[in-house]
Amino acid sequence: MACVRLIVGLGNPGSEYEFSPHNLGFAVIDRLAERNSVRLTRKQSYSLCGNLRLEDREIWLIKPQTFMNLSGTAIKDWLRRQECGAEDLLVIADDLDLPWGTLRIREKGGAAGHHGMESIIDSIGSQQFARMRIGVSPGHPLTDTIDYLLSPLGRARRKEMEEIVDRAAEAVETIWKEGIAKAMNRYNQRGAAAAAES
Repeated sequence: MACVRLIVGLGNPGSEYEFSPHNLGFAVIDRLAERNSVRLTRKQSYSLCGNLRLEDREIWLIKPQTFMNLSGTAIKDWLRRQECGAEDLLVIADDLDLPWGTLRIREKGGAAGHHGMESIIDSIGSQQFARMRIGVSPGHPLTDTIDYLLSPLGRARRKEMEEIVDRAAEAVETIWKEGIAKAMNRYNQRGAAAAAES
C-alpha cells in the first residue's frame, strides 16, 4: 500500500459539536496538529488544514468543513488538487457499532452505515482507502442515536475521550512512520484489550 499523504478526520464544524462522539475524527486531527506543531488555519478544498514534512513526504492534516454527510465533496477536491489517489488517503471516523474506545484500522472497506464514509466512497468512486474507526458505543441501548452522536459527552466520558484521542493520534503516527500493517497489529489488538478491561 502507498504511504498515506492525506489524513482526514471527519466531523461537523461548529463549537456545539466539539465534544460529541461524531466529532472524534476532528479531535484526532487537532491532537496530531498539537503533537507535530502544525497550525490548522489554512482554508483549502472546503477544509481547514495544515501540513508537515516527514523525510521526503508532505502530509496534510484535514478537517472538512462541509458537514459530515457531504465530506466526499471536500475529499474529491483534495485528491484532484494534490493529484492523489484513494490509496493516499487515511480517513478517521467514529463508529457506533464498536465498543467505546476501540480502534479498528483497515486498509479498505465499505461505509458500514457511516454517512461521512458513504459520502466519500460515492464521491471518489472507491473503497480502496485506509480508515481508522473509533468505537463510540456507550454500552447500553440508545433511544435516539442521532442525539447521542451529536451531543457533547459528559465530564467522565470526556476525560476518557482525551485518552482515546491520544491513542488514536499515536496510531496515525505509527501508520505514517512504520506502515499500516504494524499499526493494525499494534493498535487493533490494544483497542480490543482496552475495551475488554473497561
